[in-house]
Amino acid sequence: MNGRFDVAGHFYILLTLLFTVYGQLVLKWQMGKAPGMPDDNIDKILFLLQQFLNPWIMSGFASAFLASLAWMAAMTRFDLNYAYPFMSLAFIIVMLFSVMFLHESLTLQSVTGTVMVVAGLTVIARA
Repeated sequence: MNGRFDVAGHFYILLTLLFTVYGQLVLKWQMGKAPGMPDDNIDKILFLLQQFLNPWIMSGFASAFLASLAWMAAMTRFDLNYAYPFMSLAFIIVMLFSVMFLHESLTLQSVTGTVMVVAGLTVIARA
């Protein structure tokens, strides 16, 4: 970076975050609605293939692909050690949205753990 704020680069990071969070939430939402995983190995494979054909699940995979494209674009604009700490925001966003939309519990342990992960990634990226 040359000292100027790179709007396009930060937009690519934002897209990466949004696509990543969407993909994680939609996969969890749909898998939470599916019947339990079968015990038999062949049935497990068939179960997962059946889930893969779910349009929502497909959108989650498409979202992961789009996140990868946006990340590739971000990597053309920033050093990895600058851009990667932004990805730790996904932990926070997923945790909050899973509480809001999937009605998962929010515990002191999960908040503390998330803060520790984000802090650790930030320290590592700045070293």
